[in-house]
Amino acid sequence: MSTSKKGGGKSPGGGQHALHVRVKTAKRRTVSSVRWLERQLNDPYVAAAHREGYRSRAAYKLKEMDDKYHLLRPGMRIIDLGAAPGGWSQIAADKVKSLDGKGAHRGQVIAIDIDPMGELPGVEVLHLDFTLPEAEPLLRSLLRDGRADGVLTDMAAPTVGHTRTDHLRIMGLAEAAAVFAADVLEPGGWFLAKVFQGGTANTLLDMLKRDFATVRHVKPPASRSDSAELYVLATGFRGRAKDERANRDGVSD
Repeated sequence: MSTSKKGGGKSPGGGQHALHVRVKTAKRRTVSSVRWLERQLNDPYVAAAHREGYRSRAAYKLKEMDDKYHLLRPGMRIIDLGAAPGGWSQIAADKVKSLDGKGAHRGQVIAIDIDPMGELPGVEVLHLDFTLPEAEPLLRSLLRDGRADGVLTDMAAPTVGHTRTDHLRIMGLAEAAAVFAADVLEPGGWFLAKVFQGGTANTLLDMLKRDFATVRHVKPPASRSDSAELYVLATGFRGRAKDERANRDGVSD
């Protein structure tokens, strides 16, 4: 490994100019793995995450989007789908005051992931597949007053290297998350999800435009410029009509 000075201003959280780290190719490392490691070592968001105690650099993506759109406020009830390793849940817990808030200003954050995830202060962690039929009733039972103010997700399906297939898989997850959000959100709530550039599927956009007042695409500075990821943000949830919920749940008056 070698280092050299690299300009370009302060990294997230402040601090001095970082040294640029170059990784020498080793016999057991492929060229792609060397490039990935070098990018990680020189990423100011990775360094800031280690310094500030966040579980992932992705925490800054949510922080930047929240700074711009003011999504998270004290007292809110938030669900983080596909939450591992927990960077977004950490930001949410801090913003809604789920650990140190009092009374109506004490929020709630529930993190769900199909893989085990370590405990986080101020966060209720569930090892659960949110697409299972039992997931929604369980979440509703845990949420204060049975509803959420915001549903967010930074999850992505494992890529296979085929652009079209990868796009369809991430869009499928986003659509499932949007359906889940519409079932648990309080009127006026919001939904934030990762998608891929190249066009958000019409199914997802139609669904969100039907259920929310405003739908927009967002790419925060912490999202790498060479990455195809961006986010869809839907605000102003209109709620579901009583008869529509009844038909869906098989309930009649």
